Amino acid sequence: MRARLLASDLVALAVVLLSAGCDAAGRADEAGEAGAASSGDSKLRVYVVNYPLQYFAQRIGGDLVEVEFPAPADIDPAFWAPTAEAISAFQSADLILLNGAGYARWVDRVTLPTSKLVNTSDGFSGDYIYVESAVSHTHGPAGEHSHGELAFTTWLDPTLALEQARAVKDAFAAARPQGASMFSAGFESLERDLSDLDQALVHLTARSEPPLVASHPVYQYLARRYELDLVSVHFEPDEYPDEGAWERLERILEEHRARWMIWEAEPMERTRARLGELGVMSVVFDPAGNVPAKGGEGGEGGDFLGVMRANVGNLEEAFGGGGG
Repeated sequence: MRARLLASDLVALAVVLLSAGCDAAGRADEAGEAGAASSGDSKLRVYVVNYPLQYFAQRIGGDLVEVEFPAPADIDPAFWAPTAEAISAFQSADLILLNGAGYARWVDRVTLPTSKLVNTSDGFSGDYIYVESAVSHTHGPAGEHSHGELAFTTWLDPTLALEQARAVKDAFAAARPQGASMFSAGFESLERDLSDLDQALVHLTARSEPPLVASHPVYQYLARRYELDLVSVHFEPDEYPDEGAWERLERILEEHRARWMIWEAEPMERTRARLGELGVMSVVFDPAGNVPAKGGEGGEGGDFLGVMRANVGNLEEAFGGGGG
């Protein structure tokens, strides 16, 4: 009798323990689901390698994303060498937006989580422009560098910029499906603005086809999209070119009779004056690779779209028959 009672007691105890275990497991599952939901509702932490991608990400993501672009304001992000701290910050992001086309070579020299990388130009990699010759030169804190075998300022063709923005939207929607409708709305607004920018450049460049010189080889995608008659040299806006550079330009002008040179930023007055002696005037078309100075070129808060609209305005005289 005592043995039977002991056996029944053990069975009852086992049932109690099993029930308690199931309850604990259920609570753990609920906690896990709650944690996952909390993570899914948090802002998407996004790191980018240039300013155009920062602008696209902010326009598309709105309040659902937190976008970081850690490159210093006085350095061309294409040639920036990030610190160990900056690399660690990139590694901790939810998503890392890359420009592709050989932009930001440091990306190939460090370890970044592959699952977090989004190459925004991968969809049109077959349309990359290959540079026939890359000349090494020195300017600014970045030191000596060349512009590589691939032209990388893809966003200067607004139709390609739109494809990069679409890749951003798709990556955001995959990472935060619950925000897909908001991401789509942000993208559609940006799409309208980029399409309007493209049409403004189409109409402007259709007026005439003047031969142009570019101070730097960064306008390849712009030139291809709008069929510009453009030859590039290596002049820096904040440095006076040496005599060898002037001689090369004069040889170019013997065949390519350009009256305008396109600059990334305002050139030195001394440079502008000597160009004037050669019959060449200066106009700024800022590529906007880095964050524009507030209140500077472009108005509208100095954002990407404002800078691009200002660029169109700057080209008016060159394509409108002015410059007498």
